[in-house]
Amino acid sequence: MTAPFPFTAVVGQDDLRLALLLNAVSPAVGGVLVRGEKGTAKSTAVRALSALLPEVAVVPGCRFSCDPAAPDSGCPDGPHEAGAGATRPSRTVELPVGASEDRLVGALDIERALAEGVKAFEPGLLADAHRGILYVDEVNLLHDHLVDLLLDAAAMGASYVEREGVSVRHAARFLLVGTMNPEEGELRPQLLDRFGLTVEVAASREPEQRVEVVRRRLAYDDDPAGFAAGWAREEADVRARIVAARELLPQVRLGDGALRQIAATCAAFEVDGMRADIVMARTATALAAWAGRTDVEAEDVRQAALLALPHRRRRNPFDAPGLDEDKLDETLEQFADRSDVDEGDGEDPDPDGPGGGGLPPQGGPEGGEPPSNDAPQEPHEPQETAQPEPSEPESGGEGDGGRPRGAGAGGRSAVQAAEPFRTKVLSVPGIGEGAAGRRSRARTEHGRTTGSRRPRGALTKLHLAATVQAAAPHQRSRGRSGPGLVVRRDDLRQATREGREGNLVLFVVDASGSMAARQRMSAVKGAVLSLLLDAYQRRDKVGLVTFRGTAAEVALPPTSSVDAAAGRLEALPTGGRTPLGAGLLRAHDVLRVERLRDPARRALVVVVTDGRATGGPEPVALAGRAARLFAAEGVASVVVDCESGPVRLGLAGRLAGELGGTAVTLDELRADSIAGLVREVQGDRRAA
Repeated sequence: MTAPFPFTAVVGQDDLRLALLLNAVSPAVGGVLVRGEKGTAKSTAVRALSALLPEVAVVPGCRFSCDPAAPDSGCPDGPHEAGAGATRPSRTVELPVGASEDRLVGALDIERALAEGVKAFEPGLLADAHRGILYVDEVNLLHDHLVDLLLDAAAMGASYVEREGVSVRHAARFLLVGTMNPEEGELRPQLLDRFGLTVEVAASREPEQRVEVVRRRLAYDDDPAGFAAGWAREEADVRARIVAARELLPQVRLGDGALRQIAATCAAFEVDGMRADIVMARTATALAAWAGRTDVEAEDVRQAALLALPHRRRRNPFDAPGLDEDKLDETLEQFADRSDVDEGDGEDPDPDGPGGGGLPPQGGPEGGEPPSNDAPQEPHEPQETAQPEPSEPESGGEGDGGRPRGAGAGGRSAVQAAEPFRTKVLSVPGIGEGAAGRRSRARTEHGRTTGSRRPRGALTKLHLAATVQAAAPHQRSRGRSGPGLVVRRDDLRQATREGREGNLVLFVVDASGSMAARQRMSAVKGAVLSLLLDAYQRRDKVGLVTFRGTAAEVALPPTSSVDAAAGRLEALPTGGRTPLGAGLLRAHDVLRVERLRDPARRALVVVVTDGRATGGPEPVALAGRAARLFAAEGVASVVVDCESGPVRLGLAGRLAGELGGTAVTLDELRADSIAGLVREVQGDRRAA
């Protein structure tokens, strides 16, 4: 087995290493969420942590890692008698993004349970992770139903498996560590709050540090065992320090002054609930123990706030995580108790204290995972200096794409979006089979039971009534003699269920001169931002295509990061003619590629325009042909009509007709009639 990359050899990333070490000292801190771009040693550091943790005492032969000093009375492998046990290394169990529910919580043999009354249980990853680390890479992409199971297990310290009245329970207390790239989407607030600490990581911009990263990674790849042996002394020092801090932890005193600072800080940053206060208290205590002290100091409280609060102060999905350090310092100073909280007295801080990451000094920067060349590139931003067509007048009407006052040599500067509002659900007609979400009807693993079928592969959701009905006629021929039901594999029936799916919501936004009036474009951006908020809540993928001047471009390829879409929208300038046909054709190309990547995910196209087509050769005819492509393929669409003024041409309505979709004005987007409009489209299609 290849030796893991040493934890102490990771270059820089002081906050990441400190957060992981604090959880090693005090698992009650509640885990770590690591946010950052690819190639920043996130996974390397997490996997290396388990090598530093003390060995775990377990009951021999117990699949659930029961503690021999206090065995679980409800353990499926029990009962166990308290006494001496064996030891094993601490585990890091990885949860794949595409894991099934049975792989996570375990599987019951329903056939044996029905026929023999035996609870034949195969443990899952939660059982493997008990008293260790559960590591979820790309945790933001985890399916909702797996997130719910994780939340339940983290809250109760136990996992419950229920299958048609047959249940198994086992202990599941683990250190939850997740990594994520924010560009691929955000986490649900409920799961965010379950992580005790969060850290932001990024690749160093210092050439010398980057050189050291590459040097150490190449040395490790050439000789993993030899490289690990070279860092064995540093690893042993940190391992011993973790043990010493764990022993000191019960003696650390958290005084009233520190508690007041913690409570005041959480109140000042308006975090929800009381979990933040508790996590800060535990983190500050662990920081003191890690520094070898028995009293919590003001700097411990400050460092605890920087690790425990950033992900809890987000008020909506588009708020970037972070903390105003000036405000934090003012709050701590205001509530400082000189008699109870040590402010440092002007002395130099402990070099091994919380401010420096707490790792032993080494002969150079710590090494780590090399920066990846696969880091996602920022999508091409619309250029605000694009020259408008000469025929466009400088201001007013359709041709308001000329050089604006105070702008560059071409397009207009970006207009700020109006305040977002709550929208009604725009759903895709019919029943899909896409990824779990909250928008359109779909056949899913979770939801209300609508029927049964023979299982294809492993049975996951038993339809008990249908199974009994299938087995009942054969009991006499199978020689049934007792009260038990003789059930065979052919009798088992899988429940079919209906729930909700997430869709691909592709926005096609007109950024031409006819949309350039600031008040109108502000309202348009506010409407799209509102729909983006709705997409975030419904677990959709989103994409953004814009068109102006002579062409269209993909401002944001389809992604789960609604934050990224909001950023592109805010930076969107306006000006030039209206190449509506080019915008629709570019959107059609995006959908074609996405069908190949994710054929089960259905699309909803939202076209935001006043319906005018003036850019390119035969602009009106091209727009009509492009729209009919969507109609021929049955793509669900909604046109948000942005036309304003006393005289309206109704062009957006005509476009919606050619798309086979529905038109709605900006004002109607807020109204209850929107859901009705989509239902009318669905009814019309069924009638046809």
